[in-house]
Amino acid sequence: MNRKELVDEISDMTEQSKSTVESFVSSFIDVVSKNMKKKDGVRLVGFGTFSVAKRKARSGRNPQTGAEIKIPARKAPVFKAGALLRKAVEK
Repeated sequence: MNRKELVDEISDMTEQSKSTVESFVSSFIDVVSKNMKKKDGVRLVGFGTFSVAKRKARSGRNPQTGAEIKIPARKAPVFKAGALLRKAVEK
């Protein structure tokens, strides 16, 4: 499902206009991004948690040449599914 399909589905379920739902989806993405940038993350009980993980520097291999390369440390976005979401997927 892409963004347009998500907006269409929510619009049908809530009987709200597509522009209203699109505004909501954009706002949700902005708030999650802003909080992750501040390293606060967003916790939605039952659904999951959006957070930032620190990845350590490590060495790797160039797949074309086999030469060893250094991969720098970085921060990566992480989503951890909540209990209700995990149960819904298992059914």
